[in-house]
Amino acid sequence: MTATSTSPVPGPTASPSGRGLRRAPLAGGRQVRRRGGATAALPEGVPVNRVSLRARLRRDRALLLMTLPAVLLLAVFAYVPMLGNVIAWQDYSPYVGIGSSPFVGWANFERVMTNPAFLEAVGNTLAITAFQLVFYFPVPIVLALLLNSVVTPALRTTIQSVVYLPHFFSWVLVVTIFQQILGGAGLLNRVLADRGFTGFDLMTSPDAFLVLITAQAVWKDAGWGIIIFLAALSTVNPEQYEAAAMDGAGPWRRIWHVTLPAIRPTIILLLILRLGDALTVGFEQLILQRGAVGPGVSEVIDTFVYYQGVINGDWAFAAAAGLVKGVVSLLLVLGANKLAHVFGEDGVYRKS
Repeated sequence: MTATSTSPVPGPTASPSGRGLRRAPLAGGRQVRRRGGATAALPEGVPVNRVSLRARLRRDRALLLMTLPAVLLLAVFAYVPMLGNVIAWQDYSPYVGIGSSPFVGWANFERVMTNPAFLEAVGNTLAITAFQLVFYFPVPIVLALLLNSVVTPALRTTIQSVVYLPHFFSWVLVVTIFQQILGGAGLLNRVLADRGFTGFDLMTSPDAFLVLITAQAVWKDAGWGIIIFLAALSTVNPEQYEAAAMDGAGPWRRIWHVTLPAIRPTIILLLILRLGDALTVGFEQLILQRGAVGPGVSEVIDTFVYYQGVINGDWAFAAAAGLVKGVVSLLLVLGANKLAHVFGEDGVYRKS
């Protein structure tokens, strides 16, 4: 007598809650996403109930009402002003308005791309962005790793509060503090002069301007980045550190193989957002110090647009320059997001 093998047939199984039976999913069934991110397998041929738009609006009406003020503010102050970009294709005059200003096609964009001052502003913008991307962007990550290694919670909270405090200062106050310390009549200059050293003024030195504005940005906004990375570090499972330590990994190995891979999605997301904001390097910070070092090193796209449009009254030319900046920033975000998808990260968004 030969034994015959039988394949298991899906049948009813006990539910996890013990409240009756549930049918096991068939092999090759479809995966359906449920609320909360969980997935469930459905047999082939079973229709999936789609919630209508009307039902979803009725279900989420409380959340929609909560977000309505923010959406209205965004629409009024961000999207409605975009309609004014039409003056980039006009010989615009505020005295006759948009309706009566003649269209000139792409003439303003041709003026922008052939203007030496605009090209110099683009070069300064890219130089400042590249320098701060190398010497400023990693600072919050390093500080977050150092704070995360502090054992005492009270000490960690104190250090975090002290570092985060300058984020609430205005750029006027930040520049004033640096002027009082590093200026020609500042504290450091007076101390060195009393000891026989030659005085200096970093606040008016074009050669030190790039380092100066990066130091100001680090002092003011590094604390904000620390909060984001500390939140990402709090999601790391402590058992991974214990397992790595049992395998003989030292502190640096644990940081490299456990901590950094865990916060890599956050790093990539902030890097993409930083690239999207690459052509905006701090209008208020730079315009406050433009007169001290000259436009040769401090003129960026935002200050160029301000002086051409508001000061000189060439509104159409300034609008064209600003529109070029916006299009390039959008392309940077899309390109960086696509590159994140190539490396297996979600980035800012991912098509479903």
